[in-house]
Amino acid sequence: MNYVVAMKQVPDLQQLRIRDKKPVLTDIPLEFGKIDKNALECAVSLKEACGGEVIIAAVGSGELTETIKDGLACGADRATMIADDGVDALQSADVAVLLVRLIKELDDVGLIFFAEGSADNYSGQVGSRVAQLLGYPQVGFACDVRMEGDRAVVTRALEGSFEEVEVDLPAVVIVASDLNKPRLPTVIQILKAGKKPQEVTDLAAVGHEASELTVCVENLAPDTDRKKQELAGSTELLAVLKENGIIDK
Repeated sequence: MNYVVAMKQVPDLQQLRIRDKKPVLTDIPLEFGKIDKNALECAVSLKEACGGEVIIAAVGSGELTETIKDGLACGADRATMIADDGVDALQSADVAVLLVRLIKELDDVGLIFFAEGSADNYSGQVGSRVAQLLGYPQVGFACDVRMEGDRAVVTRALEGSFEEVEVDLPAVVIVASDLNKPRLPTVIQILKAGKKPQEVTDLAAVGHEASELTVCVENLAPDTDRKKQELAGSTELLAVLKENGIIDK
């Protein structure tokens, strides 16, 4: 049985700059989001315990063929992707359709892993959309996944409690943040990543027509109005908070 991990290419938010209240993405390096790496680590751990292959499925810019090496170095065996600069204009619905195209071309897929949200817009839509399009059951908020025979046993983190469910395969699992600690690849693994199989296509080859469900009119950083007032200690801080009605007098 093979495991598919859908990973999204996002800007490195640590290097994001704001100019005129707008994010500046020029020359910002691209990477895979932290929760995507949690999902990958979960799949790699299952492969080590039960066998099979881990396959990354991704839709991203033309630089995706370089970004994908990070995932391959962290334990994935191969990758299938749509790399095209036109991907930036696509909606979540489009990405889900494209991922389904990639997944349907793979053999013996048992579990498909998604992060609960992406590091950029965190819509949390794509995993559920893919499950619906494929007709597979889905389990969200996963904080632990293990195999028992021909089923997956998934522990879900709910508000104030945990729930354990069994799911028939194939299935979609949407993992919660901090599910695990992703491994750091060694230098040798990084060097070998470039030699692992990669199947690459583009939007023209798949003939996908983008939907127009939503349009981003404006994306601005929030206004900040800080007084930058220096305070001598906790007593003065409490006085200022009371004066501004933040806490009761």
